[in-house]
Amino acid sequence: MAQDGHMSRRRLPLWMKMQRAGGESYLTIKKLIESNRLHTICTSGNCPNIGECWNAGQATFMILGDICTRSCKFCMTITGKPLPPDPGEPARIAESVKTLGLKHCVITSVDRDDLPDGGASFWADTITKIRNTNSGTTIEALIPDFNGKGRLP
Repeated sequence: MAQDGHMSRRRLPLWMKMQRAGGESYLTIKKLIESNRLHTICTSGNCPNIGECWNAGQATFMILGDICTRSCKFCMTITGKPLPPDPGEPARIAESVKTLGLKHCVITSVDRDDLPDGGASFWADTITKIRNTNSGTTIEALIPDFNGKGRLP
């Protein structure tokens, strides 16, 4: 309690404060994502760290749309019946990685239990396009579980 009898407010430590979503890098990534009709887990998952990451020029691309076939309790991504995969998405992701000059990119996806291979072929196409367009870029692939299937057709 403060000397005047009122409760004093404790400030949060710096590591608990979020960076405001804005700035030049943030706006560049936002425009790139929107103009290329791409998705990120940052926006679909309502990530509270979006300002920090996008201001640092980092984003996690999310392929196969933004509607998931599962309803995991920990995830904020929309659940429902997804649209068919967009065949132009892998090339747009690859070009976006090039435009941003990324040395390392992170790709994730919604679960696509509606597809016979769970989206595995789409994943392969996306990674191939990124590699062909960005030879020096490393890729971190946060793949789904493909519904626990061993070998896919």
